[in-house]
Amino acid sequence: MFAAGLLVLFLVCLVSGRPTAHLRSKMALHERRTSVPDGFKSLGAPDPGTLLDLRFAFVQSDPAGLENALFDVSTPGSKNFRKFLTWAQVEKFVAPKPESVNAVQTWLKDNDIVAQAVTPAGDWISAKISVAKANAMLDADFQQYSHVGTNTSVIRTHSYSIPANLKGHLDFVHPATTFIAPVAKPPVQYVPQKRPKAQTAPGTATAKATSSQKQLAPVKLAFIPTECINATTPACLQDIYNIPPTPGTQSANNSLAVASFLGETADPKDLTRFLAEFRPDIDNSTTFAVKSVDGGVDNGPGTGEASLDIQYTVGLATGVPTTFVDVGPKNEDGLGGFLDIIDALLAEDTPPNVLTTSFGFNEADIPPALAQNLCNAYAQLGSRGTSVLFASGDGGVSGAQPQDCQAFEPTFPSTCPFVTSVGGTVEFLPEIAAPFSSGGFSNIFPRPTYQNAAVDTYLQTLGNIDFKLFNKTGRAFPDVSMQANVSGTSAASPSFASLVALLNDRQLAQGEAPLGFLNPFLYSLGPGILNDITQGSNPGCGTEGFPAEVGWDPVTGLGTPDFINLFGLILASKQR
Repeated sequence: MFAAGLLVLFLVCLVSGRPTAHLRSKMALHERRTSVPDGFKSLGAPDPGTLLDLRFAFVQSDPAGLENALFDVSTPGSKNFRKFLTWAQVEKFVAPKPESVNAVQTWLKDNDIVAQAVTPAGDWISAKISVAKANAMLDADFQQYSHVGTNTSVIRTHSYSIPANLKGHLDFVHPATTFIAPVAKPPVQYVPQKRPKAQTAPGTATAKATSSQKQLAPVKLAFIPTECINATTPACLQDIYNIPPTPGTQSANNSLAVASFLGETADPKDLTRFLAEFRPDIDNSTTFAVKSVDGGVDNGPGTGEASLDIQYTVGLATGVPTTFVDVGPKNEDGLGGFLDIIDALLAEDTPPNVLTTSFGFNEADIPPALAQNLCNAYAQLGSRGTSVLFASGDGGVSGAQPQDCQAFEPTFPSTCPFVTSVGGTVEFLPEIAAPFSSGGFSNIFPRPTYQNAAVDTYLQTLGNIDFKLFNKTGRAFPDVSMQANVSGTSAASPSFASLVALLNDRQLAQGEAPLGFLNPFLYSLGPGILNDITQGSNPGCGTEGFPAEVGWDPVTGLGTPDFINLFGLILASKQR
């Protein structure tokens, strides 16, 4: 699964609830969309008294400073490498300026609206506002819409305005113009097959065959038992990637969190049965903790995605305390709980060392300001020492899921430059790119400098391709990959997170800090550290997609991990 008046009103509004022409003249259009996304249909105007849970995002004090601080603690060679920030230090970058708080709160108060902070830094506030008042305050036209596929409804507007004097203080209002289709799909099932070499055609990405590429032999992996051909078990992943089966020793300081949405539930009894069959060497009392967000349930029958994620984290990250973070249906953040879960984790005195998520969206569904804001929240976690990982998606170049498309569709949050995106591989000796592994280039976020050399090298290998299909200057993804033959990249991300959690265990045992934001370190690695994947592609949008290539590629990233190699490099990085 891949996985969700602004102007001070001194006059009484007209009966219609619309501002007068005089008031509207002082408003400034803030966000507008030209059409409703496919899959949504209008149901007309809702009852004017219907209450909306609107959130107001302040302009943060110093997002550029937060980014600089994140890279300062995450880049090998920096004097502050892995000297992570405290919450007080992070808050200074994120909390709005006093003048911004005063301007927005004055406007809300003058409209008889009381808003409460919903984030630890107070950069988001929330209030319940009637449709009639929201239309008047925002010069909007909120309508009710139904998502045809799931029969769920939302109240949204095509556009809204804010008072001109709030520009620079109020970043955006949410959810106002955000239409996000609910995510739901069956697990991916891969059927091994021989694929003919892609024929060069308009809109098809093919690679130039270089002499250096032709001379490369398949990467030698660890010993792989024959039973792994039919079932990718934790023991198989241990063999393939040299993951140690011995329990971690730092349970007091180490932690791994698994995020879940859409009513997914993990059952301890299912885990016990799974471990008894596939990890009989683990104590049969091994279980996981549950953290509930937005009314998430802490018990009940296990469901597919949740069970998979817990089984392949607890089953691989031996001895590492694992928490299942269940985001329930009582979220009103307009993003299926993606905002709420990060707010909940940021509020913790000690956030998890690793966070893995197997759910996501098509980037085009997320307004740029909202995407940037949520991406900055991941930067807050990273600066405090959390490795944030996301499955890249299961639709090849067509996005989170297979779909008809005219251009390649990137996925979010994988396109956020402050997270590690995990793609998928299948088969062994050699591993090849999973044909469903989502990858490509962001249309919102520019390419971060840590990717420049790797991505520029890849782009030079492309032969006949229509560059209008993607934004070659955007943040490229995925960053790494792992076996996805279990259930798509939603299996790859928790598996990679487990490996990172075990690396953290070794770090902590030596009195060192956890790894934190991984990407600057990963992209600094030389050849031969990761298993380079050079076969396969990720078809979609009527094309063969991107081909896997020597080095980084937008199907498998930098490649698959080797625990022994990575741990050796981590030790060496301390001397840089």
